[in-house]
Amino acid sequence: MTARMSGEERSITWLSRLNFFLADVRDGLGPFLGIFLMGHGWRADDIGYVMTIGGIAGMLATTPAGALIDATRHKRMLVAVGAILVVAGSLVLILSTSFAPVAASQVGIGIVGAVIGPAIAGLTLGMVGQRRLASQLGRNEAWNHAGNVASAALAGAVSYYWGITAVFVLMALMALASLACLARIDPAHIDHEAARGAASSQADGVRISPLRLLLRSRVLLALAIAMMLFHLGNAAMLPLLGQSATAQGAVSPGLYTALTIIVAQIVMVPVALAAGRLATRYGYVMLVTVALAALPLRGLVAGYWDSPWCLLPVQILDGIGAGILGVALPGLVAQLLQGSGHINVGLGAVTAVQSVGAALSPALAGMMAQRHGYGMAFLMLTVFALLALIIWYGLVLRAGNARPMNKFEAT
Repeated sequence: MTARMSGEERSITWLSRLNFFLADVRDGLGPFLGIFLMGHGWRADDIGYVMTIGGIAGMLATTPAGALIDATRHKRMLVAVGAILVVAGSLVLILSTSFAPVAASQVGIGIVGAVIGPAIAGLTLGMVGQRRLASQLGRNEAWNHAGNVASAALAGAVSYYWGITAVFVLMALMALASLACLARIDPAHIDHEAARGAASSQADGVRISPLRLLLRSRVLLALAIAMMLFHLGNAAMLPLLGQSATAQGAVSPGLYTALTIIVAQIVMVPVALAAGRLATRYGYVMLVTVALAALPLRGLVAGYWDSPWCLLPVQILDGIGAGILGVALPGLVAQLLQGSGHINVGLGAVTAVQSVGAALSPALAGMMAQRHGYGMAFLMLTVFALLALIIWYGLVLRAGNARPMNKFEAT
């Protein structure tokens, strides 16, 4: 029994390390894409449009991806294939930066990202169960953010000396390391029934549509709507920050973008660890509230402080909001849908709704920046963030739903 437990703990350790190396892989070039395309003569609005295309592809894939994760016993293989495809999609940009190949690469990366997220959530729940989920989500996110710090620092250095294209090589190396971590996770330590939140008496679970899952819980529906508005305000903020500083010509584009990532990710590491502990004490609902409140402040600072140095408070606030949500979002969904057998479908449904906001954000922000300047674009994003907080308050906190949820609750 001791040897088995030791083996389980080793698999969990490699799960944490997997999150470290996937940090540089799952989103492709991420914020480096905007400055990479600007270097090839792209306009701010066109960059926003191509990012939106990728976001829409991810949005459409999220719910089917969640259903796939609930059904499959090959979660490790899906993560491995996804990591390889993200790198391949990004490498397409070396061959051509015309609109069609770039859009195709972002579509592929969006779809793969929709699979990797719930796959990691399913692996985590299947390996540690509900009782240890909050703390493990905190560790996962801490390792993920530490990976982002390391990869961003390396990306900033290699882009400074060898150009943005050197980031592609770094991404490929991180993908190889993630595959090595996956190989060390023993599939015998993954409970696939626990991974989908099935009740102990369930064999196959009851078929249920993603829409019905959302409608059966007021908190889950409010979470989906609030996350949509949150990402409508949040998704374009980091790329826009790098593009704004680059347009002023006062910074090294690759190095500045790396610094924006590093500041936020350093903050996210302790925030994620703290969120894992605080979720047990105060509940996921209160954590979501704090995260939503951080984004409007971030947008106001970015909109009114027209200086490259605004990256410090802007990205510290990003670290607080994103560090909390990385733990609170999957944790709250898993808690609400425990016993349904469809946790990953539910997570996919929430992610699909929030992806509407994430997909539209770059296009709207890019269009606003092109026509009215970057300051107005940041203020527009702030309005969306405020709407997210208002809706969450009205539908959940004011209605008295801020208590911890312990079961799949019908409205």
